[in-house]
Amino acid sequence: MEKAKVYFTKSITPQSVIEMYRVLDCRLSGRVAVKVHSGEKGNQNYLRPEFLKPMIEHVGGTVVECNTAYDGQRNTTEKHKKLIYAHGWSKYFDVDIMDAQEPDLTLRVHGGKVLKENLVGKNIQNYDSMLVLSHFKGHPAGGYGGALKQLSIGCASSRGKSLIHSGGFTDDQSIVWDHMAPQDTFCEAMADAAGTVAELFKGRIAYVSMMCNLSVDCDCCAVAEDPCIKDIGILSSLDPVALDRACLDLIYSSNDPGRDHFIERVETRHGVHTIDAAAALGYGTDKYELICID
Repeated sequence: MEKAKVYFTKSITPQSVIEMYRVLDCRLSGRVAVKVHSGEKGNQNYLRPEFLKPMIEHVGGTVVECNTAYDGQRNTTEKHKKLIYAHGWSKYFDVDIMDAQEPDLTLRVHGGKVLKENLVGKNIQNYDSMLVLSHFKGHPAGGYGGALKQLSIGCASSRGKSLIHSGGFTDDQSIVWDHMAPQDTFCEAMADAAGTVAELFKGRIAYVSMMCNLSVDCDCCAVAEDPCIKDIGILSSLDPVALDRACLDLIYSSNDPGRDHFIERVETRHGVHTIDAAAALGYGTDKYELICID
């Protein structure tokens, strides 16, 4: 597989998000699903809707989310809708909680190492294309969160999230899972699941990742650490594997004093293994050309 193109700018502004989408020369058409992380109640680091508003309006998109599979303010549709309203998303956009109503949509995993199927919010099939807007940051379970996490955990229904975290153990589709998979198995399950969504929108999906508010904790954490590294910039690509790899490489090459703390989070959770597993499945590559746009 030839190198993927990954674009990079140090500028972090709403207009820069649009510019980083434009350089991809990918015109998303039809009904566009815009995957964001709406933020858990109490989290201080998630990207605010005001920041992403020009980009979402540029593609005429609908903000999409799915319910969580753990205690909090996003694990039921009723609570999730209230929080989305409180965080301002529904003030500006149409918001679709894709797994608000059952049944889930089952996507078959072809050649997966862990999963045979991925359960996503059934409303995903109502969209013609997808724009994945990721806030790149750390994560307490996966080591980091980026484009691959948005595709996997982000698009999975509550039951699908349970299936991924358990490494396929939860065959009864129980929302409350009591079996956490070994770490590498969990990473491989995320890679399996991400591939099904990437393939669902193949040729009709684009990715933009914001490297700011760089905490070791995810936006899903109600109590999250403050950022430990200064803001780096915005990256975009048509390849989610290359994009995540490029974001991590920028962390590794940083001379910021907080770099080691962030890397410790990534490495203790085997975060790079998700990228390696995704590359092995072939829906993306970890080989890329970084193109600076300034």
